[in-house]
Amino acid sequence: MLKRLFTSKARIKLLETFLMNPNGEFFIRELTRRLDEQINSVRRELGNLKNLGLLRSRMKDRKKFYIVNKNFVLFNELRAIIMKSSESLEQLAKKIQKLGDIDLLIISGVFIEKSSPTDLFIVGTINKSVLNDFFEKELDLKYPIKTSVLSREDFLYRMKINDKFVKDIVNDNENVVAINRLEKHLEEVV
Repeated sequence: MLKRLFTSKARIKLLETFLMNPNGEFFIRELTRRLDEQINSVRRELGNLKNLGLLRSRMKDRKKFYIVNKNFVLFNELRAIIMKSSESLEQLAKKIQKLGDIDLLIISGVFIEKSSPTDLFIVGTINKSVLNDFFEKELDLKYPIKTSVLSREDFLYRMKINDKFVKDIVNDNENVVAINRLEKHLEEVV
């Protein structure tokens, strides 16, 4: 998806690096190693992103460090695009899908750095203790994961009666819908 929006592979990698790590500072050689890109293309794209206003730079220990400008006009929108297209979220969804029979998986909260009543919203059947073991073994998170698990019937009923919690999670465009086998059912209820 991002390759269609942006023509440069190096620029996409830089955007992912800076927007997924908004507090990080990086210097050119570090970025070339991290991104496995040529120094000239990294330098050119850093210049382009700095000229756009997305990045700022500063000198420290005779090295030029780059940091994302959180006040950039499109910072939140670009970050949302990067978060939603992130391979790590896709991999997380695939791993969770293997743990049960999941009809709908919505990723929110801590995974997309957003305040939300739940981090994972799951419709289907999944063993919560297996899911918690997965979190402990696979994820390096500072806070416990808030999960909401509903059966398909309960979810469809809650949608039908306009349950605020469920409607807010489903209709929030910032959330990432990673698995959706309920599209036809949702259209009937919404």
